[in-house]
Amino acid sequence: MYYYIKGELVLKQDNFAVLDNGGVGYKIYTSQLSAESVSIGSRVTFYTYVYVREDILDIYGFVSQDELSMFLQLLSVSGVGPKAALAILSVVTPPQLALAVMTNDAKTLTKASGVGAKMAQRVILELKDKLKNADIVTEGVTDVQISADDSTMEAVTALTVLGYSQQEAKNAVAKIDPALGVEEIIKQALKSMAG
Repeated sequence: MYYYIKGELVLKQDNFAVLDNGGVGYKIYTSQLSAESVSIGSRVTFYTYVYVREDILDIYGFVSQDELSMFLQLLSVSGVGPKAALAILSVVTPPQLALAVMTNDAKTLTKASGVGAKMAQRVILELKDKLKNADIVTEGVTDVQISADDSTMEAVTALTVLGYSQQEAKNAVAKIDPALGVEEIIKQALKSMAG
């Protein structure tokens, strides 16, 4: 319905903001990450999703398209509604969420209000393949050869989600024993790139 709403931020609370656009105040449910990145009185843009049910018409919005994209990914998980998705995005950024999914880190997801161990495991199970098959994984294979096993590819995916280029991620992962497991590969790759 609305791709984005742009206007002056006139109010923000814990889980929503009010955006004045042409004299109309839009109540937009948002994450703490988005709410903390904007200030009252400034002109902002919220990329939106309109949630419609029998007696509900709510607008959810985020200051970045990445956050909206991850919100929509979370909504695709069975049993995860907008409130749970918003709670998750209020405790982790999209790259942190992707990393938690790729490394089976349910503990990070359970920090969100109303998200228990079962829901966290469902999010990991249902999003793992979607994130693994994202465009960032299939972008140009380069001259660095890495083993094609799942843990190595998952590590490369997680590193690209964290903001490293495909080439940087492959270079770092190529030096690490693929038998270590995804989480350890990522940790060692991050150490080598930081040092």
